[in-house]
Amino acid sequence: MNADQSNTRIGAFPVLAGEDLTGMRSRLGVLTHDAGVPEVKLPAANTADALYLIDDEAVDGQRTSVEFLNPMRNYRVPLKGACNPGDRLVLADVGTAADKGKVRALPAAAGTYRVIAIAEEKGVDGQLVLLRPVLIGNVTVT
Repeated sequence: MNADQSNTRIGAFPVLAGEDLTGMRSRLGVLTHDAGVPEVKLPAANTADALYLIDDEAVDGQRTSVEFLNPMRNYRVPLKGACNPGDRLVLADVGTAADKGKVRALPAAAGTYRVIAIAEEKGVDGQLVLLRPVLIGNVTVT
């Protein structure tokens, strides 16, 4: 056993909610901090590093749990709009508060988007769509 790895972990871990996450279970979040103390928040930009699945609802300052999106498994995340298997999924428009942390198919509209996952099933608006995380990064549509 590598003693340097004694306090590491796999899977979900506890963290403070950096904002009200009531009703946000299964959405994507961003790991950040408050004065060095780890916390999770909903993404504030369409290109945010929303690489954590929020496992539990929590109010601001309350403990929740998150897990890093692992490409070795799939997840279910709320979908905005519709998608087909194989579609690249990006964050839903964070300008609409109710859609923060949801995913949508890569839009045809010009802009820069962060590809978070690939859809593994056909999905409709509001569904917890099955997806596989990919770390493609930002894609610019012209």
